[in-house]
Amino acid sequence: MKKYIIKRLLQLIPILIGITLLSFVLMQASAMDAVDVMEQNTGGSMSDAEKAAVREELGLDKSLPEQYVVWLKGVLTGDMGKSFVSGQPVFTTFVSKLPATIALAATSVLMTVLISIPLGILSAVKQNHFWDHLIRFLSFIGNSLPNFFVSLLLIYIFSLKLGWFPVMGNAQGWKSIILPTLTLALAMAAKYTRQVRATVLEELNKEYVQGARARGVREKKILYFSVLKASMLTIVTLLALSIGSLLGGTAIVESIFMWDGVGKMAVDAITMRDYPVIQAYVIWMAVIYVLVNLVTDLIYCFLDPRIRIGQEAGG
Repeated sequence: MKKYIIKRLLQLIPILIGITLLSFVLMQASAMDAVDVMEQNTGGSMSDAEKAAVREELGLDKSLPEQYVVWLKGVLTGDMGKSFVSGQPVFTTFVSKLPATIALAATSVLMTVLISIPLGILSAVKQNHFWDHLIRFLSFIGNSLPNFFVSLLLIYIFSLKLGWFPVMGNAQGWKSIILPTLTLALAMAAKYTRQVRATVLEELNKEYVQGARARGVREKKILYFSVLKASMLTIVTLLALSIGSLLGGTAIVESIFMWDGVGKMAVDAITMRDYPVIQAYVIWMAVIYVLVNLVTDLIYCFLDPRIRIGQEAGG
């Protein structure tokens, strides 16, 4: 198992390096010079001599390979440069936005699990009955509505009409997180309910379930101790994908609710052409998806002994 983890980590390192190189080259190939962007964002005026001095300070007078090596060393030591807009260290700014995004991701995943798994199981067990048709209809509607529409609908009903929750911002504690969490969870739960239903139905039609029924095993025991356990691989895969995208910040939802997280920071950085912040966001997304894939693989090994045995046999 340890050999497998080390092997996977060694495989992921080139991927991360490739992503950092690609993001760096794309930022350098942008239409505007970095110093011109700084001048535009600050609203000041710089002479050619001042611009040359700033370029030398930022290392922009060096060749592209030298700039990349210097930048990569800085990233590895936690120095991602300074924001073109605020002038603050990018790493400090980025870390300050993480708690809001992590909190939103955690509550959204929890609510998604609490909604999708019970409804998916109920829909499968009651196949072609009233509850199955109702759940499938609602999941179809939920999966069809875009997040921005759901956000505005929830704000209109629960904030403007009922006055239960704040319209935007994250300064009012748990009340502030309810609406953005609902927006994200409803869409994910609608999609995952259908996936859970399909997986559970597939398991219910397998021979081991028929054999357990023939031996007189109770239906609830078969469902919760056999079928649900066998369906966990699909559920874990779905959750892994969601966690990766949520930790990357959901740009639309965070922007609508003015939730001061990583997604909103990325949107603001793109609008202001704040290249160091954009690069930090790209690296964060790459690291998150790489780590989520690694953790998912390890969970697979624990959930399914066949996968673990295969990994051990393969070295």
